[in-house]
Parts: sequence; structure tokens; C-alpha cells
Amino acid sequence: MKWILVLIVFILSACTTRNTPAPISNISSLPNYQVRTKGSIASDSYTVKTGETLYSIAWRAGIDFRQLARINNINKPYQIFPGQQLSLQGQVASASRSQSSNNNNVKSKNHKKTIANKKSEEYGKTQQDQKDIKQTKQDPFPSKVRRWRYPSEGNIIETYSSRENGHNGFDFGGKAGDPIIAAADGKIVYAGSALRGYGNLVIVKHNDDYLSAYAHNRKIKVNEDDWVKAGQLIAEMGDTGSDKVKLHFEIRYRGRAVNPSKYLPKR
Repeated sequence: MKWILVLIVFILSACTTRNTPAPISNISSLPNYQVRTKGSIASDSYTVKTGETLYSIAWRAGIDFRQLARINNINKPYQIFPGQQLSLQGQVASASRSQSSNNNNVKSKNHKKTIANKKSEEYGKTQQDQKDIKQTKQDPFPSKVRRWRYPSEGNIIETYSSRENGHNGFDFGGKAGDPIIAAADGKIVYAGSALRGYGNLVIVKHNDDYLSAYAHNRKIKVNEDDWVKAGQLIAEMGDTGSDKVKLHFEIRYRGRAVNPSKYLPKR
């Protein structure tokens, strides 16, 4: 009698097994690196977290850092603090610019006589004084990036895609510790690991239009506010925030990812 019961239990368990779902390992996964889903900010507002900068938040939101600063009335050197609430709505920026323009027009009209009266006083300034003022106001960043370089000697294992949720840059293969260099002259505006999905990340500002980013580094060799030259060592290749050793490299023009192949020389 016992062996009959055992046989019935075995048959029932076999039938149940055929109806179970496939193991998770057999289900196809999403593409390995999707910046828009892993690191982007989709909300209309954002609360600043420790270790973040205006540049890193603008990077994640996919907007120009200057636009983000205008929206929130943040002036140079664009300092923010943890817990600060930032608006990411582009419409606010347009409204602010329009209101600012109107205010400037009103001020211009109201102070027209005052400016005219001050002209005689300003006339006494020497030409050397005028030159000093211009040099003080001059932007240290060049208007154009003179030359782009490959940030790694490794092979390109994944290229840029303009499709929705596509790959925002180039992935370079290599081994842990391989040198990562600056693709062009610029200033380090972010060096840290606060951006989810990027691991140890370096962002370089080349001018008011272009930024470049270097993600998944094993070790960062520069600090924020450092000035670097094209070809200078800035990090070591690693796998932080990634499933394998690689460099994820992006170039952004006014906040939007662009195809690096249009800027890098042919190999």
C-alpha cells in the first residue's frame, strides 16, 4: 500500500513541475547599459544628495547646466547643497529669461539718465584700466575645442546609438588599471560616485557647450576644479557600477549626448 502512495505523490509532483515558469536565467534581460533608465532623472523637481554637483544633476537630467542654473537662479560658481530642492522644468527657464529681459528693459529706461551722467566720470579711466576689466571678465574656457583624443587605447566594444533608450556613447574594453586620459583640455567639474549606474565617474567641462564623461573607473586620479590637458591621465579603468571592466565615454553638447565618432579622429 505504501509503494502505491509513493507512486501517486511522484506522478503529481512531476505534473506540477511541467507547469512551473522558466528559470530567471532563461529570461532575456535588458541591454547591459541604458543611461536613460539607470542614471536619468525624469521628475520635474529633484532633491540634491550628498556628493552631487549642479553639473552631475544636469548630466543625469539631460539638460544644459546653464539652463538648470537659470531655472533655479543659481549664479557662478554654481554651488548647491544637500537637501536643496531644484526645479527641472524647462518652461521656467524661458519664463525667467523673458521676465529678466523685461526687467532689464525697465531698468534700462529708468536709469538712462543716470548712465548718461556717469559717462563723464568713466571717461577719466585710462585705457589700461579698461584692458584690466576685460581680462577679469574673460572666460577662461575656449570658445571651441581644438582637438579631441581617444580616452582609451582599448577596442570599442559598443558604439553610440541615437535610438530611444539607446547607448549614449562609446564603451572601451580593456583590463583593470588601464589608463584613462582626458579627451580634450578642460576643467574637472565632477569626480565621484554619486551618480547611480556610472560607478566612479569623472566629468570634464571643455567650454560652455561641451562636456565629456568617463565612467566605471577603478580609481579617479584627479580632483574637482583641477584643470587638465588633452592626454592627461585622469583615471584607471575598472568595473564600478558595471558587470565587467570597461570605460563608458560620452560627449555632450549643451546637455545632449552626441556621437563621439563625429569628434574623435579616425584610428
